[in-house]
Amino acid sequence: MAKKITNAVTYVFLALWGVVVLFPFYWMILTSVKGYGAYTSEVTPSFFTLSPTLDNYREAFTAVPLAKYFLNTLIFTVVTTALMLAVIIFAAFAFSRLEFRGRDAVFTLFLALMMIPNELVVITNFVTVTNAGLRNTFAGLILPSVTSVFYIYLLKENFAQIPDELYRAAKVDGTSDLKYLFKVMVPICRPTVVTVTILKVIECWNSYVWPRLITDDPDLYLVSNGIQEIRQNGFGRENVPAMMAAVVAISVPLVILFLIFRRQIMAGVSRGGTKG
Repeated sequence: MAKKITNAVTYVFLALWGVVVLFPFYWMILTSVKGYGAYTSEVTPSFFTLSPTLDNYREAFTAVPLAKYFLNTLIFTVVTTALMLAVIIFAAFAFSRLEFRGRDAVFTLFLALMMIPNELVVITNFVTVTNAGLRNTFAGLILPSVTSVFYIYLLKENFAQIPDELYRAAKVDGTSDLKYLFKVMVPICRPTVVTVTILKVIECWNSYVWPRLITDDPDLYLVSNGIQEIRQNGFGRENVPAMMAAVVAISVPLVILFLIFRRQIMAGVSRGGTKG
């Protein structure tokens, strides 16, 4: 009986917490399907609507070039994620499997970089990119994000869990390091690779500070900057339902991505925190 009561209380608490977490998303979607007149005429906010409309979504895509912002964000996300995967996979392999002088010292220095505040890194990157003449270019947007010390550490810990006997047996068979990496290590650690990929995609999709800092060209705006532009030009302040429609349209791809790969994300995170 005590166990049943405990389980009941636990489920009730989780249900209430789920409502608290999901309510902002519900409110965002609800506002996006309310008519502008219905929204402005509400004295007390209504938790439902009897006359939903999709006009706000049409207006959000026509009032500003939101489709172009989507395309810019897609290019930025795909290229940045691909380059980052190449960098962290080779770096993690080097730190976990290759033997070279000063390996542990270099890796320690890499970890020490995680202690540097992001604000200092942003300033340094801005000066470097500006001096290189890459401001207001896709290269300037992408290059500072092509590596991550945390992702290298996470993948390195996963690679280190693979028995050394596999590596020695592969070398006896004449397998090159590159072939061993992509035929053995990456497939074994696929959940972590998928997790890192999805987290990087989310990070790129939500990126705001760096794109806002390094470009003032509307042709290079990402969706996060586009939302800010909508708000600043008065359209978003006056027409909140259309603003919410734009936010929903931007959020849907990430939600779908998470729902599709949620099992791989959980497996990758749990594997990354387990030794042996």
